[in-house]
Amino acid sequence: MSKTDPGHFFEDFRLSQRLVHATPRTVTTGDVALYTALYGPRFSLFSSDEFAKSCGLSAAPVDPLIAFHVVFGKTVPDISLNAVANLGYAEGRFLAPVFPGDTLSAVSDVIGLKENSNGKTGVVYVRTTGTNQRGEAVLSYVRWVMVRKRDPAAQIVEQAVPTLSAAVAPADLTAPEGLDFSSYDWALAGAPHAFEDYAVGEKIDHIDGMAVEEAEHQMATRLWQNTAKVHFNAFERSKDPSGKRLIYGGVVISTAKALSFNGLQNAGLILAINDGRHVAPFFAGGTVFAWSEVLDKADLGEVGALRLRLVATKDRPCADFPDKDGEGVYDPAVILDFDYWAAVPKRG
Repeated sequence: MSKTDPGHFFEDFRLSQRLVHATPRTVTTGDVALYTALYGPRFSLFSSDEFAKSCGLSAAPVDPLIAFHVVFGKTVPDISLNAVANLGYAEGRFLAPVFPGDTLSAVSDVIGLKENSNGKTGVVYVRTTGTNQRGEAVLSYVRWVMVRKRDPAAQIVEQAVPTLSAAVAPADLTAPEGLDFSSYDWALAGAPHAFEDYAVGEKIDHIDGMAVEEAEHQMATRLWQNTAKVHFNAFERSKDPSGKRLIYGGVVISTAKALSFNGLQNAGLILAINDGRHVAPFFAGGTVFAWSEVLDKADLGEVGALRLRLVATKDRPCADFPDKDGEGVYDPAVILDFDYWAAVPKRG
């Protein structure tokens, strides 16, 4: 028996299969520093212990996307080591804040399988749950990924495509325990824009652009212990028509989210991921731009929530909000379409 693990191929997955992922990981302030160095986010709630304490928390939590990347990285060796590409996300809920010193683990349940017509690949749907050292769930999400078959002739007997919610309902949103924006310092946060200042249908061009270089991508992907071959194996990728390593989609998400600070300075705290799609592959050397649209609003009592659609492009500023055309075809520059809920302070 081989002592090495080639990862799961499509025919290795079974409906209702549970995968317990290896290597629990303790999140540290070093992760926060590297995350800041890689993406440059400026949201005060995650940058300052004192600011977080003024908002009712014990200290600054880590950016929810750090928790997402850590948990996602745990799943890669079992789910997407042999992936062609990660395709999308749904039903993501951030259930508890993560602080430096917390240790995260992950399990995934296979909830869907669908072989592609070419017989060489298939799409695997999994629901992943990340827990902390106390066994408390900190996040849960569904993702689907296209995975290669080891043997194109292998028969896939049991297949199903799960029915997923279009969005997380406001009643299912979970704000961090103790979060209190009643003494929110708008000046230190960077802008005075409150929940009441945003209108459904409003679009915001985030103006700034950020290039993603090969070295940064490699460092970021290793930071989250993401071992997917498409990101690292230049020898294998030389056989792909692009001839290039694919940038981890989480890099695009975090870069675009960091850019969204300009216009959404008070909407850093992600509560849920409704839908997310990597519309087109992204390669090193390109510059990411982004714009957002307010899809919905929900009053959660102590705080407000904005449902935001974050669209990222490659090498194309977003003053005219590049999007889908009337037939639903994306502008060629669009690389990400990401729908999420974020907590926002109310003016009170």
